[in-house]
Amino acid sequence: MSPKLIFIVGPTCIGKSNLAIKIAKKLKAEIINADSMQVYSNLRILTARPSNQDTKIIKHHLYGYIDGSTRYNVATWCKDASEIINNNFDNKISSIVVGGTGMYIDKILNGLIQIPKIPEKIKKDSEFLLNEKGSEKFAKLVKAIDLKAVNKISNNDIVRLRRIWEVNKFTDNNLSYWLQNKNKKYLKVNNYLIYLFTPDRKTIYEKVNNRFLKMIKKGAIDEVSKLYSLDLDVSLPIMRAHGVPEIIKYLSNSITLEECIKKGQQVTRNYVKRQFTWWRSSRLQINQIFEQFPDEINLNLIKF
Repeated sequence: MSPKLIFIVGPTCIGKSNLAIKIAKKLKAEIINADSMQVYSNLRILTARPSNQDTKIIKHHLYGYIDGSTRYNVATWCKDASEIINNNFDNKISSIVVGGTGMYIDKILNGLIQIPKIPEKIKKDSEFLLNEKGSEKFAKLVKAIDLKAVNKISNNDIVRLRRIWEVNKFTDNNLSYWLQNKNKKYLKVNNYLIYLFTPDRKTIYEKVNNRFLKMIKKGAIDEVSKLYSLDLDVSLPIMRAHGVPEIIKYLSNSITLEECIKKGQQVTRNYVKRQFTWWRSSRLQINQIFEQFPDEINLNLIKF
């Protein structure tokens, strides 16, 4: 049997990882992380990384292997993940990619525009400029630089507005210019299967609320306290992980523990909503869509 490339995707907190393990056992496959925050070694509890027991049962890749001081991005993930997938393919081993970061899935399959890597100094310059001018004036400034790119995003999308400014500043060409280039391809594998899970959203919200409480009880506050003590740049991705800003506010005595928990639950629920929206608008070819939770699925219903 030829090796398979399988993607198990959908919102956070629905049980994708457990299903991935079941399928991996059946196919003798390996699991690859596609969650942008589970890559960080500093956040095991708050990102709900697979347990040591799980990783002993099935080989897992790209979990907790990056330090929070690193500005990890989709290009790095595509490079790292594709090396594992391509190597598995050569060795006739199936790969199961599991996670909720839809953009990672899209880019490893469709490729990335080859834009030069933006230095950390330029990123800090854009942050300084944003804070100095405010979001409204900064958005107008970026609009003057690249109207075409700005018109494709929300005026409130600060992350992408900064990206447009940074690309122009560093390369002397706007983002629209770079987007005309051909995408870099990553995979040797031409065939793949995507299984999308979109169970009842209200039930997911309940699971999110319960899981955040469990994370607090398991030591998420101590985990974030250690991260906070590293005095990392607040613009780093890890410092924006769901729950991190809220717990830091609690540690700084800005909010109560109860407020911290409510806000942490809320930002995660908001993320679930955005994930639903992303997958609804995605043009990726989905093989099967399930409205049940992954643990409710009979493996015989999944068409390999």
